[in-house]
Amino acid sequence: MGILVNVRAGDDDTLWAVVATVGRRSRVAEVFRSRAQALDDRAWRDQQVMAYADWLVRAKQPVPHYSVAPIRRSDLPRKWVPLPALGFLRGQTI
Repeated sequence: MGILVNVRAGDDDTLWAVVATVGRRSRVAEVFRSRAQALDDRAWRDQQVMAYADWLVRAKQPVPHYSVAPIRRSDLPRKWVPLPALGFLRGQTI
């Protein structure tokens, strides 16, 4: 007996992106196959930012805002790499 699987065209191309925004600049911080995973990652990133909020303000670092949005694999920059929650600690800013 076989198992039927419903496959829709285009599903493999759609991902969920966690987008970091500072002012008018934004950058894809991470991508996931499911929206639930992206929401979990956004919550973790928000928690990291809140934990270091006072330090960010004193160091005059911009405080990123994170959101979740669908994205196609083809919309990612060719040399895209994930962004740490507090990316400036590694010299990576938005």
